[in-house]
Amino acid sequence: MTDTGTDTPLRDLPESWPVVSTDLPFTGKKTGVRTDEVRMPDGSVARRDYQVHPGSVAVLAVDERDRVAVIRQYRHPVRHRLWEIPAGLLDVPGEPPLPAARRELWEETHLRAEDWRVLVDLYTSPGGTDEAVRIFLARGLSPAEGERYEVSEEEADMERAMVPLEELRGAVLAGELGNTCLVVGVLSLLAARGAPGGIDALRPAEAPWSARPIRD
Repeated sequence: MTDTGTDTPLRDLPESWPVVSTDLPFTGKKTGVRTDEVRMPDGSVARRDYQVHPGSVAVLAVDERDRVAVIRQYRHPVRHRLWEIPAGLLDVPGEPPLPAARRELWEETHLRAEDWRVLVDLYTSPGGTDEAVRIFLARGLSPAEGERYEVSEEEADMERAMVPLEELRGAVLAGELGNTCLVVGVLSLLAARGAPGGIDALRPAEAPWSARPIRD
């Protein structure tokens, strides 16, 4: 048993406090905003506004030269052009995470991968959204067959590159790269390589993912 200094297990546990009332005052193209009145442990009621989100997948795709497939695109909410790893919403009803990740890798980089593992799961900002992301590690890369996926909007201006993992680590720790999935993916891969069992100890690509779907 892990010594956490308490009797609480070192894992996130599902829990749901009573919701007195709920409303969905805004629904956008892919996400919305929900307002819940939540009963607190002391009996009071607090209002919680948060973004409802279908969830996302991201792919840290690494080639035989230890280079990572990255893209660069404009992100309007933060007014920056960010370097990122391929990622996308789980917006196809009933689609499992792995096929979605394969699709995003193809659409954004025109690559395919032979070896897939779950690298890490995370909540992007649990105080303000229910978005959960599964980041996959993809290896054994090769060009995808057929024509490239036709992109539009921000993606039409997207740049693509293969960048050495060590160069990304340096840029992350220098504060020069800030995309959540890129930062978490790069540092998680480096941590996994140094952990007992290495990459082989990572979860299989179709491992259960308790964060999705959320059922009210």
